[in-house]
Amino acid sequence: MNKDFQMELEERTRQTETVIEKYLPAAEGYQQTVIQAMNYSIQAGGKRLRPILMWETYRLFGGRSKVIEPFMAAIEMIHTYSLVHDDLPAMDNDEYRRGKKTTHARFGEAMGILAGDGLLNYAFETAVKAFELEPLNSQIGKALAVLAKKAGIHGMLGGQCVDIESEGKTVSEDMLAFIYHLKTGALLEASMLIGAILAGATGSEQKQIELAAGELGFAFQIQDDILDVTSTTEELGKPVGSDEKNHKTTWVTLFGVERAGQEVERLSRQSVERMNALVVKNEFLTRLMIELIHRKK
Repeated sequence: MNKDFQMELEERTRQTETVIEKYLPAAEGYQQTVIQAMNYSIQAGGKRLRPILMWETYRLFGGRSKVIEPFMAAIEMIHTYSLVHDDLPAMDNDEYRRGKKTTHARFGEAMGILAGDGLLNYAFETAVKAFELEPLNSQIGKALAVLAKKAGIHGMLGGQCVDIESEGKTVSEDMLAFIYHLKTGALLEASMLIGAILAGATGSEQKQIELAAGELGFAFQIQDDILDVTSTTEELGKPVGSDEKNHKTTWVTLFGVERAGQEVERLSRQSVERMNALVVKNEFLTRLMIELIHRKK
């Protein structure tokens, strides 16, 4: 990774962390345990990929207001809640994520469920604070609609449901593509699309962004499949081989590592070409998309 880009990414990540921290709930009152569990989940680390993509897409289309910040925090809360619930014994049953104890392993299964519920609810409580910043901004309502849909049954949640039901079964290429587009792609689409909407991008620009983000998400998930069989627990920060353990069909089990890698290349090239076709440019955003797809952890 280019040193200048790495330094810029670290700075963006620090700035994003500051935004997220600003919107975390105070751990007080009789319900403070669940709030502690929520904050532990968020503060356990991560690439902050979704809020950074949102922010950079917002900047791409000339956005300069703080109205993006509540949405940046909200998308990370939704992503984190999905991981908290993913790790539960009823789902993937993982005890470590990002090199730390998972939320249910640290606070107990019941509090793990409630912390996930809390993060999802608090995400929308946070996102609507955008109205306090710009009460007359009609784009905020559109952004909220995208956030809700992409997180729900027609987005990430829908993909996870089909994913769970297909464990241990023969899954077709079409169904697996459906799962990947929703389970991983939907929140990346939400991130970049919300950035475009709040910055005032045209309808056709929003469509290009949504398609590029969907391809990015698909490639990202296939790369995740590859890392699950080629990486180590130390490098990845979470257990490897979990797909095999849970009898999951993945792009790697269907097509092998080599063909899966070729598909990552094809999708990433297509995604970047869509971005390059836009009149507006953000070199950092394009570079970030490429780096994320070819990541080692």
